[in-house]
Amino acid sequence: MYCILTIVRYSKKSGWAGFLSMAIFRLALWRKSSILFWKLMGCGKNGTFDKKPDWRQWALLEVYEKKNPPSVQTPSSILNYWKFFKCEVLTLILEPIEGRGTWDGKEAMGKLPKQTDYDGVVAVLTRATIRLGKLKDFWTHVDGVAKQMPSADGFITSFGIGELPWIKQATFSVWQSKEHMKAFAYNMKEHTEVVQKTRQENWYSEEMFVRFKILESHGSINGLNPLKRKS
Repeated sequence: MYCILTIVRYSKKSGWAGFLSMAIFRLALWRKSSILFWKLMGCGKNGTFDKKPDWRQWALLEVYEKKNPPSVQTPSSILNYWKFFKCEVLTLILEPIEGRGTWDGKEAMGKLPKQTDYDGVVAVLTRATIRLGKLKDFWTHVDGVAKQMPSADGFITSFGIGELPWIKQATFSVWQSKEHMKAFAYNMKEHTEVVQKTRQENWYSEEMFVRFKILESHGSINGLNPLKRKS
């Protein structure tokens, strides 16, 4: 399998079109039979879990069967919509390599091994559905961890994405290597404590963790392609 993650930024005057797209894009995605799994999502303001949505920035995730060399297969009507509104578009073509968990009860990226010997630039998607009774605990603890991510050794970029504000949240981050990512995840005291709390107090009703090899990146967000800038 491979997947396409597209981050789209609208102008100040056309931010409303991003909100509208969350409804009108569904028909095109439903009709494209080659898409195995897709999600339309909003974005947080600070590149990770965030209570404040960025009304100008939106995301689309598509998963395809890998039969041919990767190429952008996003429905043309969606691509034309972004072009009409002169959106800034960053497209990442990704190959899932390791993972666990489910999204809407599905192994969205297929059945993956928990570990491989891959040792290059790695992207990570961490998503969860937060139990309503645990929302306060979650949001009390994640802010401190999120603020430290950009200064972590080996960090390249991240985007906060989600289906439902406050409840269905995800972070997509890119690191120079798995070792850098693991150092942040397992060696930083604050992050380790939050992970332990999620297990002990059962914060999530569903969660998924996937690592990706980055096959291609095109376009920019805020005038930059962060992968090409730091590669």
